[in-house]
Amino acid sequence: MKRVAVLRGGPSEEYEVSLKSGQAVLSALNSKGYSPKDIVITKKGEWLDNGFVRSPEQIFTGVDVVFIALHGHYGEDGQVQRIMQRLNLPFTGSGAFASSVAFNKALTKETLVKHKISLPKHRTFKAVEMSDLDEQIAQIFLDIGETLIVKPVTGGSSINTHVASDEDSLRSILSDLSQKYEQLLIEECIIGREATVGVLDGFRGEETYVLPVVEIVPPSSEQVWSHESKYNGTTKEIVPGGFSYNEKILLSDAASLVHEILDCQQYSRSDFIIRDGVPYFLEVNTLPGLTDESLFPKAAAAVGLEFPELITYLVETARV
Repeated sequence: MKRVAVLRGGPSEEYEVSLKSGQAVLSALNSKGYSPKDIVITKKGEWLDNGFVRSPEQIFTGVDVVFIALHGHYGEDGQVQRIMQRLNLPFTGSGAFASSVAFNKALTKETLVKHKISLPKHRTFKAVEMSDLDEQIAQIFLDIGETLIVKPVTGGSSINTHVASDEDSLRSILSDLSQKYEQLLIEECIIGREATVGVLDGFRGEETYVLPVVEIVPPSSEQVWSHESKYNGTTKEIVPGGFSYNEKILLSDAASLVHEILDCQQYSRSDFIIRDGVPYFLEVNTLPGLTDESLFPKAAAAVGLEFPELITYLVETARV
């Protein structure tokens, strides 16, 4: 039986979600006969092993596999992956370079734009541009659309994602977020049906196995799927989604292509909005959530891969 260390927590805004993902992974591993080490990385970036601060080198002595249950900065952006690669230690999820590209929404879109993947109109906005925002703001709406989505270029779980429908609201949102983030993504707000598609490498003999398309139905009061409704049970998730056969094929092909182009490893989950039968790619998650409300495990369960078996599969197929 492999000796597994589970990393959770981390110095990001997704600390609490990561703790829940990690706890779910620990429970699953225990149920399958493993004796995992619970490693919590604090918000300050300290690595705790049984409550004691230790270095990764000390913690991973005798460990065969690291299960990365971190989300957001440090865990999903390639930093932890670089540590694992330096130690030549197998870990779950994508490698350092693929993680760093996929975590940056602007860089991801720049990578995908030359391929046959539909993207919302978008542009980046740097904090230093606030000095001449008044000169740009009208042009932003002309270039992108009447309703805009503004979000951090790096980050997840819809944290600090806002909708702007006029110049005053856009000015206010950019002013607020530019104090917290160096770079933002301004994106066309596409009205349509939301979908997410998981990909699992090597499952059932397929190089890239695409899980059933999940349809996401946020509360009708929300214009964009918020961080709160992702985790409070108010969002309806339909597996498999009620899309047409052709829409499901397009979504599956796009998720597989994103996974391949970005050189993701082991598993990923891509988010889309379908408008007029066309799937528009939003972002990719190289470490999808593994909580009770998470979408990747629900899609896996729909094809008979229950949560403990999914976690076991990821442990047993982890690589450096």
